[in-house]
Amino acid sequence: MKYEMLYLIDSSVADEAREALVARFEKIVSDLGGKVLSTDKWGTRKLAYPINYKNDAFYVLMTFEADGNAVKELDRIAGITDEVIRRMITKAN
Repeated sequence: MKYEMLYLIDSSVADEAREALVARFEKIVSDLGGKVLSTDKWGTRKLAYPINYKNDAFYVLMTFEADGNAVKELDRIAGITDEVIRRMITKAN
């Protein structure tokens, strides 16, 4: 199946740490038998409403192919990662 994961990284995170986080999520997909098709970094944007007293975040859209177990594990790890403010995984057409 093809999925898209949009996640928001805290804008106060340093560039190197942000790149490491993006690489970590890509590695999780590949380690679980999936394939990352693209990673689109949208950059820092203003949030529609404050989240945890933050007004902006760094947006990343990752498109990948994987099975359901890989998606669940990716969602779980993103959920417990402090630097990730929000994440959403959807099926892509």
